[in-house]
Amino acid sequence: MSERILIGVAWPYANGPLHLGHITGAYLPADIFARYHRLKGNDVLMVSGSDQHGTPVTIRAEQESSTPQEVAAKYHRQFVDGWRRLGISFDLYTTTDTPNHHEVAHDMFLRLLDNGHIYRDRMLQAYCPECRRFLPDRYVEGGCPHCNCDKARGDQCDECGKPLSPSDLADLRCLLCSTPPRFEYSEHFFLRLSGFQDRLAEWITAQTHWRRNVLGGAWRYLNEGLRDRAITRDLEWGITVPLPGFEQKRLYVWFENVIGYLSASKEWARSRGDETAWQPFWHGDARSYYFLGKDNIFFHTLSWPAMLMGYDGLSLPYDVPANEFLTIEGRKLSTSRNWAVWLDDCLERYDPDALRYTLSDNMPETGDSDFSWREFVRRNNNELVATYGNLANRVLTFAQRHFDGVVPGAGELDERSQGLLGEAGAALDRVDRLLSRCEFKAAVKEAMSLAQEANRYLDEQAPWKSIKTDREASARSVYTILSLLTTLKTAFYPFLPFSSERLHSYLGFDGTVTEQGWNSQLLPPGQKLRQPEPLFVKLDEEIVAQETARLGRRAGNEPG
Repeated sequence: MSERILIGVAWPYANGPLHLGHITGAYLPADIFARYHRLKGNDVLMVSGSDQHGTPVTIRAEQESSTPQEVAAKYHRQFVDGWRRLGISFDLYTTTDTPNHHEVAHDMFLRLLDNGHIYRDRMLQAYCPECRRFLPDRYVEGGCPHCNCDKARGDQCDECGKPLSPSDLADLRCLLCSTPPRFEYSEHFFLRLSGFQDRLAEWITAQTHWRRNVLGGAWRYLNEGLRDRAITRDLEWGITVPLPGFEQKRLYVWFENVIGYLSASKEWARSRGDETAWQPFWHGDARSYYFLGKDNIFFHTLSWPAMLMGYDGLSLPYDVPANEFLTIEGRKLSTSRNWAVWLDDCLERYDPDALRYTLSDNMPETGDSDFSWREFVRRNNNELVATYGNLANRVLTFAQRHFDGVVPGAGELDERSQGLLGEAGAALDRVDRLLSRCEFKAAVKEAMSLAQEANRYLDEQAPWKSIKTDREASARSVYTILSLLTTLKTAFYPFLPFSSERLHSYLGFDGTVTEQGWNSQLLPPGQKLRQPEPLFVKLDEEIVAQETARLGRRAGNEPG
């Protein structure tokens, strides 16, 4: 029986271009998972969108002497183009500035207020006498009380990941003019997060299938005791507070952006002409998965679940497979220093599947991992080109030349050939289990191991030799590898969708890989094969030095 799977992917701030840290942190693993479940015949809804509110956008607008609307629209267009080129298969990718999102965010706020989970209170807020305004959290910078980083923001320390308030910081300063702000009282609305302490602890105790780093992050905050959090800000840009007398306030971005998973689901349903189509993904036995980086664990394991509990009637997350961070050439990624690999720049020069494979094979699932250009070239040339791509090209080309471009009849398969095809089915089962548990790195390695075993078989059988003396033996080995390739293109499809679709066509199939489904099947003898082309392109070793030299140079479009 098919499952219903909701996949929520972290909403990127529309304040700068995407880099590989973004991709490997949330978007690629989410897409792998979505493609896998679609292959399995499950009902999948994968949603996200550009976070167009929040101070990262307004800061960028001030730096560019632009407006938040113009900045957000520019980067939203870039994001959409990047998803298309990389093959990130959202069912809906929207923004937080749609009328629908405003409406759903207002509904969440008012429901929580009515249920007693939101209250009004005064709070001290940073005020810059030089800029003559209250400062949003991200406009305040100072020393983190937990790790002593001197560039912690007023909402969170990027170094240790702790959520903060401006009053927590030492030696704080205005981000725009460096003037030390003073604190003045301002009235705001607060989410009574402390009231969910026991319910959240009981719920998280039952999540034994979560990754250790995610559980550890959630328990760290629970053990310290949850504190109520202000969910409004003194801003002009963002979603209004739906109550009279608060026209100058806006909903805090980390309160309203997670509501985007729900609002995007409703927008998707409306686009299909069925206003209720979202409901099965938010009720009953549907499973919801949230993909994000480790710096967002607090909001997705505690704050958002508390909001869902307070709203009542909506499903809690089934899993939150947050990834750790990606470093670049052994150094922490830094957009301000341009120590990053930008997605749009990378896709101008390299095949998307080569990029997807390298990031999948080195995914930071349980610890930080490093991207290096040397490893990118090595994995492309030694694994994609020499192992998988060469296997497919050799056999398909051989079949075109010696078997009239059709799948040859194999007769009775020998023990070695039967054993290899049996191993192919077992390998697909192992990939299945690993993907179902969000173990993407192990799954792609399993698929490549099968390709390596197939190459050993092909070298043993040497059909290019036996074709001269034993045509039946040659046909048998060619048939075996062609059938095994149907398993490989299925196992690799969640990771390498573009090349898998091409191989699917070369093997003589019509339609798509997804339509054929998740299975290991024998090819019918006589099936017409299509003329193949190489699946992957070998890269010159010189690009290692060239690309490494580009790091740290000012590209002109990255955030300052």
